[in-house]
Amino acid sequence: MAGLDHSLLLGLALAALFAGFIDSVVGGGGLIQIPALFNALPQELPATLFGTNKFSSVFGTSNAAWRYARRVEMPWRTTLPAALAAFACSYLGAMAVAWLPPAMLRPLILLLLIGAAAYTFGRRDFGALHQPQHKGRREFAYALLLGGAIGFYDGFFGPGTGSFLIFLFVRFFGFDFLHASAASKVVNVSTNLAALAFFIPHGHFLPLLAVLMAVCNILGSFLGTHLALRHGSGFVRKVFLCVVSLFIIKFAHDTFV
Repeated sequence: MAGLDHSLLLGLALAALFAGFIDSVVGGGGLIQIPALFNALPQELPATLFGTNKFSSVFGTSNAAWRYARRVEMPWRTTLPAALAAFACSYLGAMAVAWLPPAMLRPLILLLLIGAAAYTFGRRDFGALHQPQHKGRREFAYALLLGGAIGFYDGFFGPGTGSFLIFLFVRFFGFDFLHASAASKVVNVSTNLAALAFFIPHGHFLPLLAVLMAVCNILGSFLGTHLALRHGSGFVRKVFLCVVSLFIIKFAHDTFV
């Protein structure tokens, strides 16, 4: 941090604060935090900046998961298998980068985001009620499939993981947006830890900056979870549509411009 002036540090702190807020509600904080890191530290290796981002994010997301677990009845029978599968498959996704360029996925991800936004916007009752649809072995199997697919995607590509998780929990498990957001935080923590298991031993993070941004990320997550718990699924749905719309704009720009 010695090479950063106060204005850059303040900018990164604010980016981490806002990222923590967004991540705690619907995910997508990387849209804010990663560009801020690349703009402030263009001389650093991308892996170092991604590691710093993951270190910061895992603290904010863990805080959000803890706060949700205290106030919301967590669907652990779905969430824990999904989190374990996501942790394991994120490694496979990272390995796949060596033989399949992530950029090839951009058009497909763009179409999936548009589909998720259109489906959510077109059905006003989507995610309004918490009505879990699966039990027993089917619930366990579907949770493994969901966690494995999301974990692979997060390890291979990454952006939009939290938003996809929320949509899939609502669409295929019958959760409302609040419970889906709470469950997604646990899965997000597992994928972040899997990434850090690679980044930290290889020294791909900036310790002092990562700690500063982690503190700001936690503060942002306090605000985000407070608002989500106070205003419920309707608030989470609106933030979800806003964040997914931003992802659509970003992916369209990266794909066609």
